[in-house]
Amino acid sequence: MKGCSAGGSLRKGRRVNYSTLVSDALSRSVLFRNARILFPDRIEPSGDLRIRGGRIEALAPALSPEAGEEIIDLAGQTLAPGFIDIHIHGAAGRDAMEANAEAFDAICGFHATGGTTSLALTTISAPLDEITAVLRAAEGYRNSDHPGADLLGIHVEGPYFSPEKPGAHLPELLVAPTPGHYGPILDFAPGEENTVIQMTLAPELPGALELIDALRQRGVRVSGGHSNAWDHEACEAYVRGMEGVTHTFNCMSSARRNGPFREAGLLEFALSEPGILCEVIADGKHVSPTLLRMLYNAKGPDGICLITDATSGAGLPDGEIFPLGELEAVVRNGVSLLLDGSALAGSTCTMIRGVQTLVNVVGIPLVEAVRMATLNPARALGLTDRGTLETGARADLVVLTDALEVAQTWVGGVKVHG
Repeated sequence: MKGCSAGGSLRKGRRVNYSTLVSDALSRSVLFRNARILFPDRIEPSGDLRIRGGRIEALAPALSPEAGEEIIDLAGQTLAPGFIDIHIHGAAGRDAMEANAEAFDAICGFHATGGTTSLALTTISAPLDEITAVLRAAEGYRNSDHPGADLLGIHVEGPYFSPEKPGAHLPELLVAPTPGHYGPILDFAPGEENTVIQMTLAPELPGALELIDALRQRGVRVSGGHSNAWDHEACEAYVRGMEGVTHTFNCMSSARRNGPFREAGLLEFALSEPGILCEVIADGKHVSPTLLRMLYNAKGPDGICLITDATSGAGLPDGEIFPLGELEAVVRNGVSLLLDGSALAGSTCTMIRGVQTLVNVVGIPLVEAVRMATLNPARALGLTDRGTLETGARADLVVLTDALEVAQTWVGGVKVHG
C-alpha cells in the first residue's frame, strides 16, 4: 500500500520504516459511524462507512459493528473523499527539486494535514539533469510506504514555456521543446506506471505540437500554461491532445489585438471550450473572488480542478525566506512572493484552504467545491479507484468539521493525520 503511515512525526536524521505500522493498520477493519457522507452529487445527512484492507468495504445508513473492529463515532462531522492535488512543489521548507525521500516525506506529510491524500509533485524549470534527478527519485519513492499523501507521480512544469510568461521561472532556463531535450524525460513515461503523469507547456512554441503527440502516445496528460498563445494556437494544441490549462488566469495570454482585430488568448479559449479542465489556485489571492465566480459560471463544477501550486513556503511563518529553484522567495501575508515582491511564486495554500475559499467567499456549494478537489482531478488522471466514496474504492478519506477544518486524514485505510 503506497503512501501510508500511522501518523507521528519524522525523526530527525533518518526516515522511519513504516511497513510494520502500515501492515498492522491494514489488518483490521474500521467503522465510521454517524457521519454526514459527502458524495459527488449530494450529502447524506447520516450514515456509516466501513474500511478494510485499505478499501471501502461498505456504506449504509447503519452498519452493525463487527467483533474486534475499531469504531469511530464522527458525531455528525462530514466524511468526504480525500483531496487530490495534481500541482504541488513543496511544503515546510522542502522542495520536490531536492529529489530525495526526506523532502518528499515532509511534503507528503504536511499536505495530508490539509486533507490531501494523493498528489503529483511538480518540478520547476531547471537544467535537464535536475529534472531527471527528481523523476529518478520519485520512481522508487512512489512504490514505497511513506508518510502522508500518496505520490501519484511527477507533474513536469517547464522548461517549455514562453519567455513572455515566465512567472517565477528563470527566463534563461526556458527552452523550446526538441526530441533531444525532452527524450530523457519521456524515458520516465514508458506508458505503464508512468512516473511522468502530467506536463505543462506553452503550446505555441516551435516543436510543442510534436511533444504533445509524444506525451499523449505515452498516456501523459498535457496542460497548457506559462503561455502567450493565440486562440488558434490553443485550439490546435487541444485538437492534438491538450486537456487542461495550468493555474487559470495566472501566466497565460488573454484577449488582445492582433493587428486591427481583437483575438482570444489561452484564457478565453479555456473558458469557452467544454473539453478543457481549468486548474485554479483558490487562495483568494492568485485569483480574486470575482474571477473565481467568473470561472465557475463559465466552466461549471465539472470543468474546474482545484490545485495548490504550493511551494516550500507552505507551512512557514510570515517573513520566512525560502528557495524556489535558483530564485529566493518569501512568505508575506500568507502568500508566496519573489523576494523583491515583483511576482507571486507559487502559493502557501493547502487544499482545504481552497475548498474554504470556494464555499465561504465565492458561494459555491460544498458538494461542488469538494468535487473540484476530488473527482475532477481523479478523472483528469484516469484514476478509477479514488475521488469518490463507493464500495471498492481506496479508503482515502478526510473528516471535516462544521467549520470546514480537517479533523482526520486517512490514506489507503491508514490514519495519517488527526
